[in-house]
Amino acid sequence: MKVKKRTLLLIACFVWLAAGFNILKIGMQVYPNYINVINIILSLVVFTVFQVFIFGKLVKKHTARIVGYEEEQQFFLKFFDIPAFIIMAVMMSGGIFLRYSGIAPEVFIAVFYTGLGASLTLAGVLFGHQYITVKTC
Repeated sequence: MKVKKRTLLLIACFVWLAAGFNILKIGMQVYPNYINVINIILSLVVFTVFQVFIFGKLVKKHTARIVGYEEEQQFFLKFFDIPAFIIMAVMMSGGIFLRYSGIAPEVFIAVFYTGLGASLTLAGVLFGHQYITVKTC
C-alpha cells in the first residue's frame, strides 16, 4: 500500500506515540513503589540521554530521508529504513527479555522505562510536529 511521503511522518508519529506510551505505562505502573528524588533525577537523565543522543537525531534523520524521496507515493513502511526496524526489534526483544527474565530489578524498570518511554513519546510528538510543519513534501 502506498501513501504520500508526508503521510509517512504521520505514521511514524503514531508508531512512536504507541511505543512510547506503552513503555511509559510499564514504568509508571511500578514507579509508585520507588518514588524518590534520586529516582526521578535518574529518569530525567535517561530521558535526556535518549532524547539528545538518539531519538532527537532519529526524528531529524528520518524526516530528512522522507522529505528527500523523489516519488510522492511511497510504501507505507518506509517511515523507517531497514536499520531502524532492526534497532527497534532488538530494543523490543531486549526489553521483553529484561522484564520477564527477572534480571532487571523492578526499580530499574520503573526508572529506566519511565525515562525511555517519555523520550519515545516525545519522538512521536516531534514526528507529528514534522507532519504539521513540513510543507516541502
